[in-house]
Formats: sequence, C-alpha cells, structure tokens
Amino acid sequence: MRSNFWLFNSLKLAAWLSAAILLLILFFLVNESLPLIQRIGLMRFFTDESWHPLSELYWLVPMLLASFYMAVGAVILATPLGVLVAIFGHYYAPEVLAKFYRALLELLSGIPSVVFGLWGMIVIVPWIVQWMPPGASLLAGIKVLTIMILPLVALTTDAALKRIPITYMSAAIAMGLSRWGTIRRISLPVAFPGILSGVVLQSGRALGETMAVLMVSGNVVQIPSSLFQPVRTLTANIALEMSYAMGEHRLALFCSGLLLLCLTIALVLLASYINRNQHA
Repeated sequence: MRSNFWLFNSLKLAAWLSAAILLLILFFLVNESLPLIQRIGLMRFFTDESWHPLSELYWLVPMLLASFYMAVGAVILATPLGVLVAIFGHYYAPEVLAKFYRALLELLSGIPSVVFGLWGMIVIVPWIVQWMPPGASLLAGIKVLTIMILPLVALTTDAALKRIPITYMSAAIAMGLSRWGTIRRISLPVAFPGILSGVVLQSGRALGETMAVLMVSGNVVQIPSSLFQPVRTLTANIALEMSYAMGEHRLALFCSGLLLLCLTIALVLLASYINRNQHA
C-alpha cells in the first residue's frame, strides 16, 4: 500500500509538472509576442503584402498555408497506408513476423527527423527534379513527412485494434464472417475513434516538424500554386531567422511560434475529445 501511495503521488506530480511546463511555455510566448501584437494588431499578420520584418511587413499567411498543406498532404497519404500496415500486422501476419513488424515500426518512429531530411535531400529531391525542377518543394516535404508519420499512424492503429473487446471477435466468428468481413464490419468501425485520435496527434507532429522540411522544401516565402513549388513553413522560418533576428523581427518570430503552439494545443484537445467519446 505504501509503495502504491508513493507511485500514485509521483505520477500525479509528473502530470502536474508537465502541465506547468506547458503553461510556462505558453506564458513565455504570449509575453514575448504581446508588445508587437499591441503595436500593429493581430490582423497585420494575415493582411500585410509580404514577409519583410525589417520593412515592418509581417505576412505569415504563405508560411501558415505551407505548413497546413504539408501536414494535410502527409496525413492524407500516411493514414490509409498506416491503417493497412496495422491491419496486416494484426490480422494477417504470422505471430513472429507481426512482432518483428511492430519492432521495426517502433524503430522507424524513433529515427531523428534530420536523418529523414538528409534522405529526402539525397533521394526524394533528385527524383522530383526528373519531373520538374527545382525538386526542393512542397511535394518533397509532403513525401518526407509521410514517411516520418507513417510508423506512428500504424502503431496507434494497431493499439486501437488491440483494444477491441474479444467478445466482438467471438461474435463475428459465430456469425460466420470472413476475416475481411470482420475487419470491415466490426474492427474498423469499433477502432475508428482511436485511429482518428492517433491521426489527429500525428497531424500535430507533422505541423510542428522543422529540420526535415527545412532541408527539402526550398524555403521560399510564397503561396504555392502547385506541388512542385518551393515553400517555407512556419517552423522552418523560425529556425532560419531566429539566430540573427532582433527587435520586432524577433518578436514576429515569437508570434509565429505562438500561433503554432495554439494550433498544436487545439489538435491535442481534439484528440482528447475523440478519446473521451470513445470510452464514454
């Protein structure tokens, strides 16, 4: 009982510390962003003509759209592939192969993003150049992000499939459903909230990725009119300019960081809401 008491309180303390750290980060970003927001107003970030902080132009729309397009494109590609990978490992692969499969996915999910970015520069970008130069583009970023989040989508889908009550599967067998019929009519509908929650969380990771997209996307501040045009995301913009930014330029970068954090918090809250509805 005493060990349980200490374990419970240690976990409770860790949870409160995590929440406190998030609040401190949010407070820091708000505190750094507020002077510029109060001076120029919030709408200037969405209505200015371009991004030239030294000329007091703070247009974040191209970078925000690039981040959004890249994250959405990666999720659209990774979700069906990840779900199919999880279904194969859970229902079709032999037990030994399935364990190896999951271990491989866990290994892939732990690879540093800079490694994916380097691989994208060497393989993906030259491949796209054969279609249409310059190669470093929105499409390259989408492909690299797809490969990055694919293992995590597969792992979260596999976890959702494991939570399906065994009685559901027994009932499917008693009804004479085929393996694919069981997956299509029972497993996927029951696991759908868990799969959707995992996809939402991976959207947050794709939205906040920095190094990999910085290395393959071209880093041009523009609204892309095609997949082959170079773009710059919000995260890449912060990484590129924070080292030399001063004054209001620095404050503008903090504003873009605050925007990213708010979007990520919204995605996490959405995933929590989906999970609560699943277990309600």
